[in-house]
Amino acid sequence: MSASQESHTELNPIQVSLLRLFNRPMSEGESLALKRLIVNHYSGQLKEEVTRVVAEKGYTQKDFDDMLNNEV
Repeated sequence: MSASQESHTELNPIQVSLLRLFNRPMSEGESLALKRLIVNHYSGQLKEEVTRVVAEKGYTQKDFDDMLNNEV
């Protein structure tokens, strides 16, 4: 999940499409359900990325404990 750190001023085609798709009245429940769907999607991508990096770097539980205790 290599998100660009650049500032964007234009919407991409997917964003425009989504705006058109959801350009209608929506209940609070519907809005919440959509937000949860998006959060779950990006959460899954983040978990995959973290798993990949941990495997790539060969981190162990001891490494994480050391990081948490500022022993790195």
